[in-house]
Amino acid sequence: MDLIRKYMPTREGMADNRYLAPIAHRFLSPELWRFTRRSVPRGVALGLFSAFVIPLGQVFLAAFLALPARANVPLAALVTFVTNPFTIAFWLFIANRVGQFILRIDASAARVASEQMQSSLWASVVDFFEVAGVTVVGFMVLAVVTSSVGYLVSSATWRIFIARKRRKRLKKMEMRLDQRLDAN
Repeated sequence: MDLIRKYMPTREGMADNRYLAPIAHRFLSPELWRFTRRSVPRGVALGLFSAFVIPLGQVFLAAFLALPARANVPLAALVTFVTNPFTIAFWLFIANRVGQFILRIDASAARVASEQMQSSLWASVVDFFEVAGVTVVGFMVLAVVTSSVGYLVSSATWRIFIARKRRKRLKKMEMRLDQRLDAN
C-alpha cells in the first residue's frame, strides 16, 4: 500500500492541473482520496471502464467519473494505465476478437460487402469500418466486463487485506494481554 501511495498523484497536484482547474475545488474533498472498502472497488471499476471506453484522455474521464461516484480518484486514474502505448496492440487484438465473437461477422459477409462496392477505394473504406466497428464493440464489451470483474476482485482483495490486518492486530493485542496477565 505504501508503494502505491508513493507513486499516486497528490490531490494538490491534481488540483493545480490547468485542465482540472475549473473543478479543482471538488478534488480537494478528502473522501475522494481515502482508501476505503467502498471507494477502492469503485475506483478500480471506473478506471477500467475509462481505460477501455475511450483511447485518449481516459485519466481525465476516470477522474471526472470518480467525483459523483465517490470513488478513489488517484486509484481510478492509475488503473486506466492498463491500456498504454505498450499494451494497446494487445488490447486492440483482444477487442477485435471479442467483437468478432459477439457480432459473428465471418469472412463471407465481408466478401459480399466488398464485392458490392466496385471501387477499390470504397472497398478498403468498407473493410476499415468493418474492422473498426468490430473493434469498438469489443472495447465496449471489455469495458463492461473488466470493470465488473475489477470491482468484484478488488472488493474481495480489500476484504482479505483488511481481515488479515485485523487478525494481526488482534494477535498482537492478545499477546500483550497475555504478557500483562503473566506479569501479575
